[in-house]
Amino acid sequence: MFKRDVHQIKDLILQALREQGLETPLMQKRLVDAWGEVAGPVIARYTLNAYIYNQTLFVRLSNPALRADLSMRRAEFTQRLNAAVGEQVITDVRFG
Repeated sequence: MFKRDVHQIKDLILQALREQGLETPLMQKRLVDAWGEVAGPVIARYTLNAYIYNQTLFVRLSNPALRADLSMRRAEFTQRLNAAVGEQVITDVRFG
């Protein structure tokens, strides 16, 4: 009898993404998309733009008071966003 080497489709897709160098951009996109869910609807309403540069998530907000409040909770957001993606994608969050 033949012994088959069986793999889950998830593992095969992740391996293909890793080989093509697309795993990190995919995780970054997932993290940016998760910002609204992690931050909540009120904060998401005041969010103008969010992007990742050098493992730092930059979030542009339209409310200066909210920006100051969220700056004190940077570590919490970093942890929650990485947990939402399931991998450490960012090391810091900056509000502007």
